[in-house]
Amino acid sequence: MTRHLGKKMKNKSKISYKKIVLRILIGILGLVLIVLISLSSYLIVYKDRVYPNLSIAGVSVAGKTQSEAAILLSKSVILPKEINLIYQDQVFKISASDISLYYDYLKSVSNVYYFTRTDNIVNDLITRTKLLFDQKKIGLAINLDNNQLSKIISIIAGQISIDPIEPSVSKSGTGVFVSKGSPGREVDQKKLIDQITYNISQNITEQIIIPVDNIDHSLDNIQAQHFASRAEKFIDKKLILKFEDNYLSYTDTDILKLLEPNGGYKNIEIQTIIQETADRIERDPQNPKFVFENGKVTEFQPALDGIKVDSQTLKNQIAEKLDELYLSSEKSIELTIPVAKTLPEITIEKVNNLGIKELIGRGTSTYFHSIPGRVHNVSLAATRINGTLVKPGETFSFNQVLGDVSAFTGYQQAYIISGGKTILGDGGGVCQVSTTLFRAVLDAGLPVNERQSHAYRVSYYEQGSPPGFDATVYSPSPDLKFTNDTPAYILIEATADTKNYSLSFDLYGTSDGRISSLSKPVVTNVSAPPEDLYQDDPTLPTGTIKQIDWKAWGAKVTFNYSVKRDGQEIYNKTFISNYKPWQAVYLRGTGPVQ
Repeated sequence: MTRHLGKKMKNKSKISYKKIVLRILIGILGLVLIVLISLSSYLIVYKDRVYPNLSIAGVSVAGKTQSEAAILLSKSVILPKEINLIYQDQVFKISASDISLYYDYLKSVSNVYYFTRTDNIVNDLITRTKLLFDQKKIGLAINLDNNQLSKIISIIAGQISIDPIEPSVSKSGTGVFVSKGSPGREVDQKKLIDQITYNISQNITEQIIIPVDNIDHSLDNIQAQHFASRAEKFIDKKLILKFEDNYLSYTDTDILKLLEPNGGYKNIEIQTIIQETADRIERDPQNPKFVFENGKVTEFQPALDGIKVDSQTLKNQIAEKLDELYLSSEKSIELTIPVAKTLPEITIEKVNNLGIKELIGRGTSTYFHSIPGRVHNVSLAATRINGTLVKPGETFSFNQVLGDVSAFTGYQQAYIISGGKTILGDGGGVCQVSTTLFRAVLDAGLPVNERQSHAYRVSYYEQGSPPGFDATVYSPSPDLKFTNDTPAYILIEATADTKNYSLSFDLYGTSDGRISSLSKPVVTNVSAPPEDLYQDDPTLPTGTIKQIDWKAWGAKVTFNYSVKRDGQEIYNKTFISNYKPWQAVYLRGTGPVQ
């Protein structure tokens, strides 16, 4: 009986649960139906109208058709005649006509109308639903001349902005002077233009405060003191960038311009150095040329790798070397410029069978202050030597290769040393050529058979060089001679730059691994020069005084020349130069006054 009653109640409970579930489902379906009907009605009502809670520049256009909204907007919104900007007590006015400003009412309405009609059904439905609860303010569509507005804002900014003066340090006597700098201000032109366009689009007519940023990098007393202490470490120091025969030297004055006041180095200034370096040394690959005619090379061009400066590495190394210079007691630090190389298509060995394939020695000199005749003779003599081939085992004679030096062979008169005097003579300046070749021979490690120094220390030969590295020639003697004891021919290449008063000799051949070294010249037996000497010169107008020689102290100069190969010395020679004391020589004009 009890079991039957329990079963009956259980069945009754199941029936009640089903009824509840059914009622809930009917309620949900009813609610969904109400929502769908309401949504459908909502969409139908606003089918061709602007959806609710949408406004343009504060003007509600909800429920309006596009044409109705456009009429309402044109009546409610008036184009401002001018825009007022203010900074402190200054007021600036921009006329609407100056920037060709006008409202596009039709486009404004179109923007609002299609705000909920993007053809993305899901997004549009979400947007339309949100508008039932949230307002959306859309700006007016405006047209204006942006270039003209930017120009006007730029002019206004120029009246307000003040350029800051950056801190700097400069050399002053034996120390430094620090300028602490001063603050400035700058109008945020982009922010101002954005604010102007926003206000216009929202029909806001109130004054706009011009946004101004204060700029202040000036130093306080402690910072200035630290800056000065750092800068003083670079006084009388030098940074040298080198690559092949190119040297870029930066003195303490240049280095001080690179220093950031609070540490580090100025990126823009370093980039300038990198660009200067690239302009100086970068080149495309160069294929070689070799034309041999009548026992002489008439056209020669060595193979050269293409060179590209590794800018990032150079930037890092400049900073590292400056740090090193700061900490070091050394007065000068060199940096080998990092580069990327591109090989030429043809190597030099492929254009000749004489073993001429690489540079084995180089000599240089300068001859600033030379008279035109001397400059001409240097260039002419260099041309006569240029292209000469020296066979393996052959001894080269400068006088023999140069040939006759006279007016008949194209030389002009310039000052020469003859009989212990400085006089005008054909070929003055030829010794500049023999001296430069002598230096190239020493660099190449070749045996020197004959060399003689000048009678006195000539200023031309000590421009960038210590004394004792000159070689005088005068046919038939003295002469400059050397022997080619390398396994291949040697090509002598001479280049005279008459504009920059420089001369270089390059010796090409095959290196056998020899390395030359020169000791530092030892100067002894120093004696004072005689009194100044004045010489009459009819080629100069009367009353003109022109110095052609400078005082030179007498001295004995000695240096040692050693050549090694595979660690073994193969040649050793001591060069001795005995220079007489020499007087300053002036030309005193005796010619007609022009």
